[in-house]
Amino acid sequence: MNNKNSKTKELIKKTTELQATSGFEHAVRTFMHKEMKPYVDEIDYDGLGGIFGVKQSSQNDAPKLMIAAHMDEVGFMVSAITKKGLIKVLPLGGWNPYVVSAQRFTLQTKKGDYPVVSSSIPPHLLKNEEATKPSIEDILFDGGFESKDEAEEYGVRPGDAIVPKVETVELANGKAFLGKAWDNRFGVTLVLELLEKLKDDSLPNTLIVGANVQEEVGLRGTKGAVRKFNPDAFIAVDCSPADDLNGDEEAFGRLGEGFLLRFQDPGMILSKEMKDFLLDTAETHDIPYQYFVSKGGTDAVAAHQLNEGIPSAVIGVPARYIHTHQSLFRIDDYEAAREMAYQVVKSFDRSILETLKLNK
Repeated sequence: MNNKNSKTKELIKKTTELQATSGFEHAVRTFMHKEMKPYVDEIDYDGLGGIFGVKQSSQNDAPKLMIAAHMDEVGFMVSAITKKGLIKVLPLGGWNPYVVSAQRFTLQTKKGDYPVVSSSIPPHLLKNEEATKPSIEDILFDGGFESKDEAEEYGVRPGDAIVPKVETVELANGKAFLGKAWDNRFGVTLVLELLEKLKDDSLPNTLIVGANVQEEVGLRGTKGAVRKFNPDAFIAVDCSPADDLNGDEEAFGRLGEGFLLRFQDPGMILSKEMKDFLLDTAETHDIPYQYFVSKGGTDAVAAHQLNEGIPSAVIGVPARYIHTHQSLFRIDDYEAAREMAYQVVKSFDRSILETLKLNK
């Protein structure tokens, strides 16, 4: 690892190597609490386990701005144990069945964490039709147990979590990383560095910043968090799939071209007022950005429909091969998103909020 941005790169390695799938976010939550505590006035949780630090404004009429990552990564849950001690699973989040087999995972049980591997049939044993029709339901997870009884002796039970096991590495040119869970340890990393950067700043808003649970299984965590903290505006910080492998300059999500300004996905249309605010902020501070349309949603989809309607947006980054063991992402895209979040927080005051709520 080279010296440039070494602190950021060390944090990226820490956050991405933490293992926490939907409903089992404990490791990330504990880490975030420790890292956030020096920089906020208080830390609070919603009922499902989302964690948020609150940094109070000195202004009486300050709006409440929520910036939210999500802690969970895609994984699996034990559904049953076969007589031979192999493990059947349910997916937590979206998986392409072609990338699941022959990968290393960690099985998290009440008695401890154990290495397991996802099953794969050797090509010698495949029939032609089987080779073209992979199914997650047919993949078993193998911890080397000889029987169901032995697996249970080690504490394995239905409902246990199974999470990818990967080391995050910096690639040769020092510009990119390869590892799991940048969706959405990107947001977790950004939140932590944002708070450190704001440590001596007086804010025109009360900042509520942290991470939700269970985003990958239906944007569940943000609903309780938004109702609890009741923000006036909401910004999701999340990672999205890059579509730049064929060199198409008009493709959405191109590595190295800045943060993603998402203006449409199946669950949310970015308002004209919010779009103008974000564009003005990015261009005023020379922050590289790219427009983005997505086939999937973020926590902003749930947030903007809650209470009386909450002005919402997404500050994102692209990564190749997300929802696998090996996502590839760029440090400069992350830095653009981090700077954008910082400038949004620094400028978001009562007058900006009133502009966003006009809808005229």
